[in-house]
Amino acid sequence: MFVSFGVFVQRLPVRYATFSYKSREFGNADRLRALLKRDLVLFLSDHLEYFQSFETVKVYYDNGQPAVAAALRDAIGFMLAKDAYVYRDANYRAFCLAQVADYLCDVELSALKYESHTDTATDVRFFGGIGAFKRNYLKQARRKRL
Repeated sequence: MFVSFGVFVQRLPVRYATFSYKSREFGNADRLRALLKRDLVLFLSDHLEYFQSFETVKVYYDNGQPAVAAALRDAIGFMLAKDAYVYRDANYRAFCLAQVADYLCDVELSALKYESHTDTATDVRFFGGIGAFKRNYLKQARRKRL
C-alpha cells in the first residue's frame, strides 16, 4: 500500500516545499515563529507569480503547532491579497491532499535523518538503505518540489 501511495503521489499535479528547523536551537516559540515567517515570506516572494496564477490559494493546516499556524497566517496575509487565500482545517482522514503532504514531509524528514546518520529502524524498514531510499522515494518526491 505504501508503494502504491507513492505512485499515486507521483501522478498528482502537486508541488511542495519544506522548511526544516531544530526546535532545540530556539529559545522559545516566538523566535521560531519569527524565523519561519521570514522564511515563508521570502519563499512566497520568490514564487509569487506561481501563487498568483491561481484564483484562490487554499491553506490546509491542522493547527498542530501554534507557532507554525501563526507564521503561516502572518506570512500569507502579508504576501497575498486578502481575497486570494482561504484557510481550511486539515482533516487527515477525509482529505487526501493532507495525506500527500504528510507523505512528502515524511520523505524529506527521512532524507534529513539519513543524511545525519540518525535514521531509525522504521526508516530502514519502510524505505530500505540510503541508496534505495534516494532512488525509490527521494528522487520521485523531489520531482514535485517547487
